[in-house]
Amino acid sequence: MRHSETEHSTAEDRAPGWDAINHALNRIYPRQAPKHYGTLIGFALGGADPLPGISAYKRITPVPHWHFVTYGFSELYEKQSDDPQLSGYGFELTMRLSDPDDSEEPPTWALNFLQNLARYVFDSGHPFHAGHYLNANGPIAADSDSAIRSVAFAHDPELPPIDSENGRVEFLQVIGLTNEEEFALKRWSTLKVLDVFKDYLPLWVTDLERGSLLADSDVAARLAEGSAREGSSVGMIYTDQLSWEQRKRLLRPPLTQVSIGARQVGELLALLPLRLPFGHAFTVVGPDARIAFEPAVRNGAEAIEGALHLRLDDRAMRSLVARLRAQAGEYEVEGFPSLLMQVQKTEIRAQDGSVEQVIG
Repeated sequence: MRHSETEHSTAEDRAPGWDAINHALNRIYPRQAPKHYGTLIGFALGGADPLPGISAYKRITPVPHWHFVTYGFSELYEKQSDDPQLSGYGFELTMRLSDPDDSEEPPTWALNFLQNLARYVFDSGHPFHAGHYLNANGPIAADSDSAIRSVAFAHDPELPPIDSENGRVEFLQVIGLTNEEEFALKRWSTLKVLDVFKDYLPLWVTDLERGSLLADSDVAARLAEGSAREGSSVGMIYTDQLSWEQRKRLLRPPLTQVSIGARQVGELLALLPLRLPFGHAFTVVGPDARIAFEPAVRNGAEAIEGALHLRLDDRAMRSLVARLRAQAGEYEVEGFPSLLMQVQKTEIRAQDGSVEQVIG
């Protein structure tokens, strides 16, 4: 991306979407011209960066930070999408990054990271929404050893939704989290956990140097109380190791065997007790299999339209959680003799295909 002083590509362009974003930002920064970074070659013309622009505003309060805002998830120029209510994907991303050194320019990695998030949306067609979270599989700042390795999305606390000629636009803030904090989202509710975090992270500013907020006993206690009271809002997880089969047996119910990778066992054990006792199902989805764990008064297993529905009473659910381990092997469930859980080793591979780690 190149640094640009212009608001959009030429003075002749009519850009009602772009102007609407600028107007929203002018209410917060009436006297500041942002650092603006535009693309040399547009994405539609073969350029590498999906977003035509990203602006960065320098902030002193409540803590020194850069406030980034994207241009391009919404429709900046003429209306092209069919939905008259939404402008493009209906949002732009923001991000607040700590700036303790009072730097003159924002870090380029943040610009690249926002472009990578845009690349995911443009390639997949799946937009972000408030409450979503995403693991970066490493530090969000490339070539760093930061513990901030995940992000969550919430409405920017200073930028309410706007209505442009092209439709409605929300401002979703990208909030950097540790892996431990991401797991806390899953155990309760993304937005409720972030609401707790806001008391310790003013305006949800991302600080690459900080450790986990869960090291604070007050934070940990508030999150634990919330999940114990309400359970988990996460109803589904994905894994690349999942299969099941049912084998007929003479004079006995069919044996249902479920196979799952060791890497996913921890999440399964943590989230089942925060879903089923609250009356909610929990689904595990793999490349070729789908298994729904459901609360029930009587244990059972039934294949419906290619998916396995495992119905567990409270005793079986507690036995499964107590017995299953992230260690390769077979595990029986007390009170559910026709169910056999099998855990397989998980291999974590590097980009070159070599095995970096084996779990289980």
